[in-house]
Amino acid sequence: MQLMIRLRDEVFVWESLDARLAELHELTELLDSEPDSQLEGEINESVAQIEEDLEKQRFRLLLNGPHDAKSAIVSIHAGNGGTDAMDWVQMLQRAYMRWAESRGYRVDLLDEMPGEEAGIKSTTFSVDGPYAYGYLRGEAGAHRLIRLSPFDAAHRRQTSFAKVEVMPDIGDEPIEINIRPEDLEVDTFRSTGKGGQHLNKTDSAVRIRHKPTGIVVTCQNERSQIQNRELALRVLKSKLYELEIEQRERDAAQIKGAHVEADFGNQIRTVTIHPYSLVKDHRTGAEQSDTVAYLNGDLDRFIQANLTARAGEALSAATISTIV
Repeated sequence: MQLMIRLRDEVFVWESLDARLAELHELTELLDSEPDSQLEGEINESVAQIEEDLEKQRFRLLLNGPHDAKSAIVSIHAGNGGTDAMDWVQMLQRAYMRWAESRGYRVDLLDEMPGEEAGIKSTTFSVDGPYAYGYLRGEAGAHRLIRLSPFDAAHRRQTSFAKVEVMPDIGDEPIEINIRPEDLEVDTFRSTGKGGQHLNKTDSAVRIRHKPTGIVVTCQNERSQIQNRELALRVLKSKLYELEIEQRERDAAQIKGAHVEADFGNQIRTVTIHPYSLVKDHRTGAEQSDTVAYLNGDLDRFIQANLTARAGEALSAATISTIV
């Protein structure tokens, strides 16, 4: 049903573009026979808007992975850097949430562990909307921040790391993953997050450990233990799903003779605030000097660069396969 709705929306967009182009063609013919400066200006504005919409659709066509059309679940964890790393997690959380909201996606905070002094140790939130996973999956990896530390009395330069995980939100979609009750270790505890007296007086928070894999997920943002359990299972199911995808990719790489290892010590992107301002993606070479805009959710340049690079790699692989 969701696939049908998504395909219907896609068809509507292309039909709308086609209708707008046909209308512009008629106006252009009218302009040729009866010159009108005002009409010419309106046509030029319409052409610019259509070109912008076509560019968006071109990038949408790059989202052709098996799970790209799904919503996403994003987790961010503090790495090396102490309190600065926890502050970095909070900065990244804000940037991704603002990016998502600017695109009209719905964002729900699922779990958050605050730092002792400042910032966040880890956070998990969902980004609900078509193609959210396709756009965000290239953000997975280690992100580095270089700045003068606001938590250092000497105000020295500090390098901090945060790990971003992006998983497809499979929701209630049937999958080939069997989560047996006997494989789950469920603990309840009192929430330490925000939410008022109710959260602090009842064991509403839920922690689930999947024994076979050792994966642990927690959820404490809802007032009901039942709701927190459902959300925690939702996150666990997505993590197991992503684990299966990674295993299949590793198996495929071994067959091809290539070694693929996720190394979070190798940052994919660096945000430098001092001694100069620059955001640089180390995979694509994309850069942006406006770090303030980036941290306020202006991520499109890097997301689009990653999509383009990914499409190029897929094309190269397909070409090699055809030649062979």
